[in-house]
Amino acid sequence: MTGHSVLVGVCLNDQHALELESFALACGADVEFVRALVDIDLLQPLIIEGHWHFSGEALTRARRIRRLQRDFEANLETVAVIIDLMDEIERMRTHIQRSGIR
Repeated sequence: MTGHSVLVGVCLNDQHALELESFALACGADVEFVRALVDIDLLQPLIIEGHWHFSGEALTRARRIRRLQRDFEANLETVAVIIDLMDEIERMRTHIQRSGIR
């Protein structure tokens, strides 16, 4: 009989969030990188029992930040501007869709 592996996943939300070290690992980064993202308000951790935790949405955002840094060879300040612009575009799209404007 051949070996089989089973993958188990957890949906990350406010009840199931990654601790700082696990989050950094999932981002492919170190803890200091994650702290830097929090320091410049690119990520907002959930504070649970005095410790930082991060949601699935934060994981997606952090991975996007890493990709922008890599693809454009940009520093965090430049990436922060790009992310702010991307967030604003998404807010505008949502507003337009809710308004029924085409």
